[in-house]
Amino acid sequence: MTIRTRFAPSPTGPLHLGHAFSALVASDLARQAQGQFLLRIEDIDTTRSRPVWEAQIFDDLHWLGLDWPEPVLRQSENMAAYEAALDRLWQLGLLYPCTCKRRDILEAASAPQEGGKPIIGPDGLVYPGTCRDKPRAPGSPRPRDAALRLDMRRAVRAQGYDFSETGAGPEGQSGRISVHSDTLIHTIGDVVVSRRDMGTSYHLSVVIDDAAQQITHVTRGADLFDATRIHVVLQALLDLPTPVYHHHRLIRDMDGKRLAKRDDARALSTYRARGLGPDDIRHMLGIVLP
Repeated sequence: MTIRTRFAPSPTGPLHLGHAFSALVASDLARQAQGQFLLRIEDIDTTRSRPVWEAQIFDDLHWLGLDWPEPVLRQSENMAAYEAALDRLWQLGLLYPCTCKRRDILEAASAPQEGGKPIIGPDGLVYPGTCRDKPRAPGSPRPRDAALRLDMRRAVRAQGYDFSETGAGPEGQSGRISVHSDTLIHTIGDVVVSRRDMGTSYHLSVVIDDAAQQITHVTRGADLFDATRIHVVLQALLDLPTPVYHHHRLIRDMDGKRLAKRDDARALSTYRARGLGPDDIRHMLGIVLP
C-alpha cells in the first residue's frame, strides 16, 4: 500500500507555526514511507476565503521545502460530490432540516427538564433534538434553505465503530480506538452535515475529500480527535474507507494557548521577514528532517 498523506488548510488567514508543524508531520510521514504528500484547499467558507491567502499558503509551503502533485483539490470546486452524498443520506432517511439558531439551542439544552449542565461535543453544545421529530412528507426533496443534521440515533442504531490511531488523543489514546453508539448519541449528537450558507460542512467534506484523494493516513491536531468519531460514522454510511489517523500535539503560545490565525506574530511570513529559514522553523518545532 502506498501511503498518502495530506495537508488541508483554509485560505482565511496566514499560516502560523501550528500549520507548519502539521504540514511537516504529514510530509515527513509520506517521505519516510516513500509515499505521497498532497495539498488540499478547504475553502467552503466562501465568505472568509481569499485568493491572497491561498497564494500565501502555496508560497509558505514551498518555502518550507514541501511539494505536491497538481492539480490541487479545492473544496469549492467539489460541491457536486458533497451534494451527491447529502442526497444519499437524505434518501436513507438519516437527515432532517434544522432551523434552530445558537440561542435556541442554548436555551433548549439548558432547560430544567434536560437536567444537569449542557453537554459539550466536538461542535459545541450537543443538539437537544428540537427539530428531529418534525413531520416530513415521504419522498420529499432535500431542502436547500435550512441546515441539515444527521439523525445520530438512526444512523448508528446498535452498531459500534473503530479506527486506528498512531498518534495520541487528548488522553493519550492510541492503537485501535472503539467508538460506541451510546457515546455518539449522547456526547456528540445530531451534528450539522450541511450548513445553509455553505451547502456542506467540514465533517461531510473532509470524509468525501479524503476518499477522493485516496488518503491512507490523516495527520492533524489533537483538537480534532473527537471529531474523528463523527467521520468514521459518515465513512460507514457512505461506504468510504476509514484511513489511519495520527493526531499530533498542538503548538501553543507562552501561555499554553493554542495558536490561531489571528496570532500574526507567529505567522510564517513574520519569521521569513526576520531572515529565518526552514531549518530554523523545524528546530523551533522540534522536528528533525527525516
